[in-house]
Amino acid sequence: MATHIYWLFFFVLCYWTYCITIGVKGYLAAKSGTEYFVAGRKLNIWVFVLAATATSFSGWTFVGHPALIWRDGLPYGFASFYVLTIPFTGVLFLKRQWLLGKRYGFVTPGEMYSAYFNSEAMRILTVIVAIFYSIPYLGIQLRASGVLFNVLTDNLLSVNVGMWMLAIVVLLYVGLGGLRSVAYVDTAQCVLLWLGIIAIGLITVNFAGGFDNMMSKYADIITWINSGGVDVPKWADPEAVKVFLAHKKQVIKITPDGYSHFVAVPGVIQWVPAGGMAKGGTWTAIMILTYMFALMGIQSSPAFSMWAFANKDPRPFPLQQVFASTLGIGFALFIFTTMQGLGGWVLALFRPEGAKETIIPLSGLIGGKQANLVPYLIHLMKDNYPVLVGLLAISALAAMQSTGAAYMSTCSGMLTRDILKRYWVKDMTMAQQTHWGRATVLFVTISALVFATFVPGAIVMLGGLAVSYGFQLYPALIATLYWPWLTRQGIVAGLVAGIIAVTLTFKFKFGLPWGAYPLTIHCAGWGILINFPLAILISFFTQPDAKEKARKREYHEFIREHARLSEDKRWRVKFGWVITIIWFLFAIGPFCVIGNTIFGDPLNPSTWPNGMPSLWIWQIIWWLLGAFMMYWLAYKCEMSTNITTQFKALRHDIYEEEEARKNQQKA
Repeated sequence: MATHIYWLFFFVLCYWTYCITIGVKGYLAAKSGTEYFVAGRKLNIWVFVLAATATSFSGWTFVGHPALIWRDGLPYGFASFYVLTIPFTGVLFLKRQWLLGKRYGFVTPGEMYSAYFNSEAMRILTVIVAIFYSIPYLGIQLRASGVLFNVLTDNLLSVNVGMWMLAIVVLLYVGLGGLRSVAYVDTAQCVLLWLGIIAIGLITVNFAGGFDNMMSKYADIITWINSGGVDVPKWADPEAVKVFLAHKKQVIKITPDGYSHFVAVPGVIQWVPAGGMAKGGTWTAIMILTYMFALMGIQSSPAFSMWAFANKDPRPFPLQQVFASTLGIGFALFIFTTMQGLGGWVLALFRPEGAKETIIPLSGLIGGKQANLVPYLIHLMKDNYPVLVGLLAISALAAMQSTGAAYMSTCSGMLTRDILKRYWVKDMTMAQQTHWGRATVLFVTISALVFATFVPGAIVMLGGLAVSYGFQLYPALIATLYWPWLTRQGIVAGLVAGIIAVTLTFKFKFGLPWGAYPLTIHCAGWGILINFPLAILISFFTQPDAKEKARKREYHEFIREHARLSEDKRWRVKFGWVITIIWFLFAIGPFCVIGNTIFGDPLNPSTWPNGMPSLWIWQIIWWLLGAFMMYWLAYKCEMSTNITTQFKALRHDIYEEEEARKNQQKA
């Protein structure tokens, strides 16, 4: 067995020992439902900052994101803007949810929606969204870990064996300690995720002969593609060229403007016949924008409501949103992940002198196998730095565990409190909730494993659907936290219609005439286009009586009292929304096509500044401008900062109060 495999197993064993140790410590602290499901509302400030960041950016960020930049080029690189759009959702909603959770004792979003809308339907719909979100998303992370083990152990461990090994460890520490254990493990995982992405980017550049050499060779590849595959780079390996040309239709895509899809967005919007392909790739400006909508569903998902409830106060929110996510993870993605994607082509086509094959095998990446890119890049270190292979494998595993563990924990909380406690075991005590929570963690994990083992293609597809479902809760959050005019009937009807619209415009083969993503609009976009207008329309005809309006007004008056800016600062909000609209239009909206040519001609790499395609420079500039936008909203508009007022919590936990009352009656 190769040396790097021993180091891999050593570091994995050390890391998993740490995880289980944290799980045991969490077990000793979790004596009630509130302690188990939301860490007793006492998460440390830096624990939340790092844990919420790790949860937002999963193994997909580590493994899948550079792979798709490799396959789809810089137009997919706009997905890196989820370092802003994911926490942008948090800026809008987390602080206000924390206020309601602290005031009314909510532990799950189902409890919050049910209480605010006076609707059991909203409770059940929220749980349904959580299940459809958590199980596929967890399945993706587990499957990716199996692929990683398979590649790094030179096929010694099968994909399924690696996947089940990771699942057992995650099940142990999540089941034992609940959200507290998840959060403390995630702090280490966030650091490993960030360092791992940067390290693999540097490895890519090093093996490509330095940044200048890498970009020079990448420019040769673009010139080759622009020539229709005629001007083959002199340095390209003949065997790799044969593989490249054998997949010419898949690899060489030209936009309507005549540019390679690797370095240019293929227009604002396209009509694509059912079963057809967009010209120049699917990543039109409108697809980029609506795909960002889908990823905004990560922090509007039920899981992040529970993260909000778990904090002592809102102080961690802006630190996570502006510094950890936008600047920290943004730096890793816009620079080093892009290097992995672009450099991957150089390494797949170049054979060093005296070598038997290219640095990484193009045949192992092409034809839908691009997810092997990052494992291959890690594998490059096996001969000279086997220790580093083990450390980078830990970084990848940490990224995969971070999101999956959080969704296991939060989904189990909703199943326990919103379904079992509410409708089945109504006399469940606070201590019993922890036992049922562990049982439901087991249910969620086994469900994800079954899907990932027997229908791996379906689990990947459903994972993409999950975030789109999460985004459909936007109107419900807007109604609960901002706009009392929206009614229960409107929100429920809109949510149901939105979920249906997402499903009918996704990749499912229903035989419908419009196919997947009509007009290159992501299914999350179609869902919200149906959801929100319908919610407004039905709300117009279903306005409640004065008593119901007064009941809902209590929630909004409480939020305004503790979250609203003073009158002398109100201008900041107007300015904030102006820069937000401009940013969305130019950074990830219809005007992002300007980035194709503003800093250089995609057909003439000699015009690229420092050898960097125009689109990459555009993305970096708007990332930095987006950081200013996030700072303004979170800090200057005080949408995420700590409150300066005092209030009394009406209840610590809605079920804790109920249990105390029953015990008092028995006494």
